[in-house]
Amino acid sequence: MAHSSELRQRIEDLALQLVVAEPGSAADARGWMHALQRIREQAVGEQAAELAAATVALVESLSVATAEGGAPPADVLQKGIVHLQQIAEGEAGAPATEAPSSLAQDPELLGDFVLESREHLASIESQLLTLESDPSASEALNAVFRGFHTIKGLAGFLELWDVQKLAHETETVLDRARSSQWTLPPDAFDAILESADYLRRWLTHLESALQGQDSDPPPANEALIGRIRALTAESSAKTAPAAELAHLAAAVEAPPAVESPLASSEPARPRNEAMAVRVDTAKLDYLVDMAGEMVIAESLVRHDPELLSVKSQTLQRKLAQMTRITAELQKTAMAMRLVPIGPLFRRMSRLVRDLSRQFGKPVRMETEGDEIELDRTIVEELADPLMHMVRNAMDHGIEMPNERAACGKSAGGCVLLKAQHQSGQVVIEISDDGRGLDASKIKAKAIEKGLLAPEREISENEIFNLIFEPGLTTAAQITNVSGRGVGMDVVRRHIEKLRGRIEVRSVLGRGSAFLLKLPLTLAIIDGLVVGVGSQRYIVPLFAVREMIRPTAETIWTVQQRAEMALVRGNLLPVLRLHRRFDVKPRSTDPTECVLVVAEAEGACYCLLVDELIGKQEVVIKSLGETFSGVTGIAGGAIMGDGRVGLILDVDRLLKDGERETRH
Repeated sequence: MAHSSELRQRIEDLALQLVVAEPGSAADARGWMHALQRIREQAVGEQAAELAAATVALVESLSVATAEGGAPPADVLQKGIVHLQQIAEGEAGAPATEAPSSLAQDPELLGDFVLESREHLASIESQLLTLESDPSASEALNAVFRGFHTIKGLAGFLELWDVQKLAHETETVLDRARSSQWTLPPDAFDAILESADYLRRWLTHLESALQGQDSDPPPANEALIGRIRALTAESSAKTAPAAELAHLAAAVEAPPAVESPLASSEPARPRNEAMAVRVDTAKLDYLVDMAGEMVIAESLVRHDPELLSVKSQTLQRKLAQMTRITAELQKTAMAMRLVPIGPLFRRMSRLVRDLSRQFGKPVRMETEGDEIELDRTIVEELADPLMHMVRNAMDHGIEMPNERAACGKSAGGCVLLKAQHQSGQVVIEISDDGRGLDASKIKAKAIEKGLLAPEREISENEIFNLIFEPGLTTAAQITNVSGRGVGMDVVRRHIEKLRGRIEVRSVLGRGSAFLLKLPLTLAIIDGLVVGVGSQRYIVPLFAVREMIRPTAETIWTVQQRAEMALVRGNLLPVLRLHRRFDVKPRSTDPTECVLVVAEAEGACYCLLVDELIGKQEVVIKSLGETFSGVTGIAGGAIMGDGRVGLILDVDRLLKDGERETRH
């Protein structure tokens, strides 16, 4: 049985046929009669009898006019359809803003709707931008249509009328574009993207409601619906009436069924995709934690002194088997949290498109390495920093077309987002072919702001890193995008929070590149285990450059305060870990110790430790609020012998060391 909203849609389709049909077509009249009969047969609800009676009367009046092969008067059909619309509207009973039905109050159904709709909207936005650049991309057009069609069906099932109405109107425009020779005009893309934005606001409202938060639904956007209906009328005026009418008659004869939230209108997917299962993130996190605990427990058993004293090859083989299975289990659990970075890149396409129009700069965005996978948490945290850096590339980096022409460049600029694996990390590159960074201007601005002493000589790389200092901007004027001297310092803090770092490369007049180097996951870490006295510390392996045994000529003292180490011709500051953490060392003589050269924020320094114990992959554990005020420590890890090792925060140790040196 059809819902009243479906009846309204079918009646609206009939009205649209009336608008586009040529008078005097008997075939058209028969199509209308058939569609009216379907409306009569599938009418349900309290006013179904009235609707059925009105439909029968209209069908009979059409039958008289078409008995001799003629066509019915247009005014008779138009008045009849208006009457049917009025009855159907009365049958609906509740406006869109009233309390939803019991189905809409089901948190599980709403949660599925929000999740699936977000996926469809992400696909819609990506495919629509593809279609905008290539109007002949029929697959992209079909994908956008399917997305709106599915959302419409789901919203109708849950009685979210505002969502369903807008999705239906947008779907109609797209259906006309894909079933005829009509090409979407530029303003159609703006309207369809606005429709997606409106639906996304509705999803945000539903999410808030599911979480028990007070949230008002977005107001009905009649102006947007009017724009979309105008596009529908425009498409009707530009297509052949006979072909269009035949398509609409077929659509009315076989209307799409209302879908359940767990169904999809898309074609059958390959088996490997269909076998995917949605799992709550909290459950996945718990699984990863338990896999980590199992690894720790296995390590404790394997290194137990009593077990080591048992000389049994059979037992050793069983322990080796358990170790292998445990490692595979942890590896699989970690892989379940990995998601491709491609969807995040595609979200930036919309930003580039909108800013390109706002600034009057034709810019295309290219991506590479969309299949590279990262921990879900890292991908979510990357959204804001990536957005800010793309904004900067569009505002500061890419020149205006006339400037580019004067420099011998093409009028259109390019922003590249690239991901790749490198040394056990993922490197994300944000680059542009714009004007590049002006080192002299950055240095002058830093001196003006008091961030740099005028007499100090620093390298070009150090000058580039000054852009991450709070309050520094070289923008000539403040815009609604950038120029206030905030943002890049926030970007750096975000990346450091993810245990990553940023490198800057730039050639004046040719462009800039920002490289974000990030770990694959935040749950485990490869570390260099070092000993200081009776304590053990873990230095993140990605920050370690080399380890050396110093000689007497290696260590220098500057002004009887700061110690420096001469490493490959460079003087690097030395930080004694036993002083930093007030631990009694085995020896204070540097020649009896080991220097670990670590890199933080593009600068290198040395950690003086008693010994190197080895490399180990450890599961990171939070130290809790009790130790939140302790700087220089990023977390803890349980070692194989059951002892706790502290994971060093190499960036914070460097900053604290510089602060102590200045004082």
